[in-house]
Amino acid sequence: MGDMLSFWSQWLRPSAGLPTVQWALLLALASIGGYWCQRFTGVPKVVGYAVVGTLAGLLGMTEAQWPLHGPVQFLLELGVAVVLFECGARITLRWFRHNPMVLVQSVLESVLTYAAVYSTLRWLDMPAAIAASLGLIAMASSPLLLRRVSDDMHASGPVTDRAMVLATLSTLYALTLGSAKAEIFARPSNSLLDDLSPVLVVLGVSVLMAAVLAGLIRLSLRVMNPSSENTSILILALIAAASAVAAHLGGSAPLAALLAGMVLKQLHPRPWVWPRQLGTASSLLTMLSFVLVASVSASAPWNLSVTVAVLALVAARLLAKAVGVSLGNIGSGSSWRQSVWVAGAMAPMSAVALLLTSQFAHAAPEAGQLIASIALPAILLLELAGAMLATLSLYRAGEGTGWRGLRRTPSRPPAATTEGERDAT
Repeated sequence: MGDMLSFWSQWLRPSAGLPTVQWALLLALASIGGYWCQRFTGVPKVVGYAVVGTLAGLLGMTEAQWPLHGPVQFLLELGVAVVLFECGARITLRWFRHNPMVLVQSVLESVLTYAAVYSTLRWLDMPAAIAASLGLIAMASSPLLLRRVSDDMHASGPVTDRAMVLATLSTLYALTLGSAKAEIFARPSNSLLDDLSPVLVVLGVSVLMAAVLAGLIRLSLRVMNPSSENTSILILALIAAASAVAAHLGGSAPLAALLAGMVLKQLHPRPWVWPRQLGTASSLLTMLSFVLVASVSASAPWNLSVTVAVLALVAARLLAKAVGVSLGNIGSGSSWRQSVWVAGAMAPMSAVALLLTSQFAHAAPEAGQLIASIALPAILLLELAGAMLATLSLYRAGEGTGWRGLRRTPSRPPAATTEGERDAT
């Protein structure tokens, strides 16, 4: 494959560079793969995107260097930020006042996930710092993947809404603590203040950028039609600018976007129509994110010790999330059966986990290499198998069309109102 790419680079000299051509063709293949998966097998499109990315990573067709940096990292951050902004904008804080057990359920499943992964890896003689970092990465579910799966399945209902909210909150915890932990990796701490200062910096910068972003979007919604195409482009441009500035100042770009969406929801509580207008641009960023995550994750080497550690991490994570969601289900307004399907829908792990892993690799190259050797295969496994498990969970919960329905209904219906919005109204 390397000789073929070398020959291609000598024969073809495009103005935008050979990597641009490779990624354009890769996205074209991913689009075909996603369509083929949904049309002929009934599997969600995201599986097709991930399979194409995996094959590209195994064949060495991409030039995304590890750890991520430059335009590749920014595009991944932007794709995650756009989806997290939308997820945050669907969370109504009044919902937690009416049903605080949802917040308890979220904290419980995240804490148990961290504890289970940390204990399992320590049992496998993994260093404490490495096990703790992997535990923080494992806390994050994938609202990005779950959103795509639910859209493809036309899923809506209490299980879908609860899984989206819990996945978003677990991402919020993982981004805050994981980004701070990566900063601690970069410099040794001598006091409690040294441990707390990275958390405060990440949170402070992210909250500041979230406030600025929410304020600018709120101001634009006062003078522009929310359903206008120009408004959608303006929102996308503001998210891109805020992501770049937040990352440069030491904050977390996805965290800033997520918080901005939550703040804006409180300022503008009515259901929005703008996400539909983002249309092709958001879909392209989402597809790029899945292909990039799969291609980078597939490039990680496998051996017996890595396989054992990855399988142990995945098993501990799935079990902990199932136990945490089930225990926290008491008094939260859903049944035990629904809690099992919610935990299954939270199984995927994708772009957010990859960004956190890249942060650890940047902060401490030697320790980050060991973290990445386990995290990347786990991310690849949970992006592929997690998408299937989420699909099965939503289908068994009676909220998705299932495999046959996916093959029969290619068009997308209007977005469903979230459980939080229904409770708030």
